[in-house]
Amino acid sequence: MPGPSRLIRSQKVLVRGLKLDAFIGVHSHEKDRAQPIVIDVEVDLAPHPVEGLEGTFNYEAVVAAAREIVAQGHIDLVETFAERLAGACIGQDAAKRVRVCVLKPLALAPQADSAGVELVLEKAAT
Repeated sequence: MPGPSRLIRSQKVLVRGLKLDAFIGVHSHEKDRAQPIVIDVEVDLAPHPVEGLEGTFNYEAVVAAAREIVAQGHIDLVETFAERLAGACIGQDAAKRVRVCVLKPLALAPQADSAGVELVLEKAAT
């Protein structure tokens, strides 16, 4: 527990390697079939001691938001997916900054393991 000699400097919620199948991409072969995407999310919180669930950021909400975006239908750009997911995460009160990385493992196969984007979204200082 933090005290006079211990100070929480940073606090994050992490979701790593979330695998979903999505209709995503601009190429004709991507329009009619789902393909795997891999998602990493980091949510920076205002550092604070956590004593119970009411003081936490629900990481299951990150998964639910990603699934909801996929369920809405085809998305042309990985950037659009990343921005929508970051927006859903930053909308939670405790979130201060969100980093979302979305990778398409088959995009450049077999030449590369994956291709994708990373986006960082921050709340404006008030």
